[in-house]
Amino acid sequence: MPTVLIVDDEKNIRATLARSLRLEGYRTDEAGNGVEALAAFDGGGIDLVLLDVQMPEMDGLALLSEMRRRGLAIPAIVLTAHGSIERAVAAVKLGASDFIEKPPSIERVLLAVSNALDRDRLARENRRLAEETGRADEILGNAPATRQLKATLATLAPTEATVLLTGENGTGKELAARAIHAGSGRAKKPLVVVNCAAIPDTLFESELFGHVRGAFTGATDARRGKFQQADGGSLFLDEIGETPRALQPKLLRALESGDVETIGGRGPERVDVRLIAATNRNLEAEVAAGRFRQDLYYRLAVVPVQLPPLRERLDDVPMLAAAFLDAACRKNRVRAKRLDADAAAVLVRHTWPGNIRELRNAMERVSILVSDENVRPAHLAFLSAEAAAHAPAAGAGSGTGALAGLMEQHERALVMAALERNHWRMTKTADELGLERSHLYKKVKALGIERPVVD
Repeated sequence: MPTVLIVDDEKNIRATLARSLRLEGYRTDEAGNGVEALAAFDGGGIDLVLLDVQMPEMDGLALLSEMRRRGLAIPAIVLTAHGSIERAVAAVKLGASDFIEKPPSIERVLLAVSNALDRDRLARENRRLAEETGRADEILGNAPATRQLKATLATLAPTEATVLLTGENGTGKELAARAIHAGSGRAKKPLVVVNCAAIPDTLFESELFGHVRGAFTGATDARRGKFQQADGGSLFLDEIGETPRALQPKLLRALESGDVETIGGRGPERVDVRLIAATNRNLEAEVAAGRFRQDLYYRLAVVPVQLPPLRERLDDVPMLAAAFLDAACRKNRVRAKRLDADAAAVLVRHTWPGNIRELRNAMERVSILVSDENVRPAHLAFLSAEAAAHAPAAGAGSGTGALAGLMEQHERALVMAALERNHWRMTKTADELGLERSHLYKKVKALGIERPVVD
């Protein structure tokens, strides 16, 4: 998990932030001022810094300036009890990704940390892909389903049509959105990515449309929404089915009129945004159940695109696996490895219920745990074991109800085992299972899983 360095001269604030971050699975380190922080950076391994502005010896703005001078591309979130527009602007110019007034809302800090790390991860991945191939948004593969997908995206990209990407988890919906944006006339403008499932309902409207200072309790600073940030470019709303029902009318108005209303603002603001949405849900069923507005669904599904699961493009598996294995070896600083022909055949025979995400994670596992340069079938035995763990027991019953019950039992056992392995750290467990953290919370609740009480 990422390591967050907390830089503040107030020990109690450091302790409170560290405890909250560790509960979410982050590692933490602490420093009392900018000088101590620079020493921590020298040791390496810091993924994000939370820093106060007012500190002895070296304050937060001076630390940001020194980080910039040293070329330390570490995401930074500034905390201050002396908030002002001038300080916010100065911090952002020096590289800060967010600005939060003290005493900070823990929920706000956790969301800011998650967003900053996501942005940094995507930026680094895009840079790496661009350096290696010069085509960071290319969809790999030549299977018939893949060729059809590429042709469809290439046709849609130059248009202004709203696109709804559908498909199972792990099929590459975000990559498809990036390919659409890269092939459009908006490519030089921002593509703003929003994971709707990761935003608490109470912050959803503020995240999308922004707020002015003092608009509600805790709104200590003005904030631009994702629509405003994407002005002139594209907005990708992933997991659109998670949008709160109460906010759907406002989202619909923004899409139809191009006008967005900031919370507490004086009136609507016109934005020029192309929307790309994605979901793994059946939105038509959500509409029928009353959880999703029909008019919003029709507005989103102007051009629906179904992404094929990996089991429908198995011819691509050897190429994808080789690319993922090569990237994982570089990422983990281990020697390069190659799949022999028999190992590639094993991969092609696997059903890949987790799709491309599962394949990528499998190759990272191989890159770390396999010491040989040649990856052989024996090194992939874990795929058979995991498939067996997911399969229902033979003769365990018949009929739809029995099957559903068996699937739920196996799912519950799988989630429980992952929680125990990760000592009930939800973020780490969600990463292992390939789920969003919010999805894991919902799944734990739906399956009736409760943490055992230790006497």
